[in-house]
Amino acid sequence: MVKEKLNELALGYAGAGVSAACMLLLSIAAKLGVYTRAAERMMDWHMFYTLSFGGIIAGMIEAAVWSFVFLYALAWVYNKYA
Repeated sequence: MVKEKLNELALGYAGAGVSAACMLLLSIAAKLGVYTRAAERMMDWHMFYTLSFGGIIAGMIEAAVWSFVFLYALAWVYNKYA
């Protein structure tokens, strides 16, 4: 039986990119007046996220870092025990 392995870096980078893109799309929508409550919840959950330009960039970076760390660790554990 061949053991399939996940590529930890690829999964981490993919998750980081998706998270940053979603944060950007949410920010654009909130600036247009749509999904404002979702943006407010993101401001509660993320330390650096606000609807200013700098806050949006900081929120994207923070979301990317957390997603990368979580997904990299998840893939590492999967490869270790699968």
